Amino acid sequence: QVHLVESGGGLVQAGDSLRLSCAASGGTFSEYAMGWFRQAPGKEREFVAAISQSSRTTRYTDSVKDRFTISRDDARNTVYLQMNILKPEDTAVYYCASRYFLGDYAPTSGSQYPDWGQGTQVTVSS
Repeated sequence: QVHLVESGGGLVQAGDSLRLSCAASGGTFSEYAMGWFRQAPGKEREFVAAISQSSRTTRYTDSVKDRFTISRDDARNTVYLQMNILKPEDTAVYYCASRYFLGDYAPTSGSQYPDWGQGTQVTVSS
């Protein structure tokens, strides 16, 4: 089982940037597809971004395309979410998730990820 720890959240103003990190341990990180999800108060968890084990495939929800970038550093066992031009509607708890899957598949459904971190809060003020 992979242990995931998110960091990098905080309180920022609209238009600012943040970079979230998710450090993995307990597994072979380079063999995992990774995803970022978020959950705002009173709302269901939603998909944000995903990257395949191969790094060749990235997927984004439409609302963050051209603003967020997911990347991974297998040497550091870490996946990142660079968030630019933040908006108040980006306010949520952000979770990273992992799934063992070799190749170019980048799952976008939370049900496809067995391992999750504890989340990091991102608050964007207007």
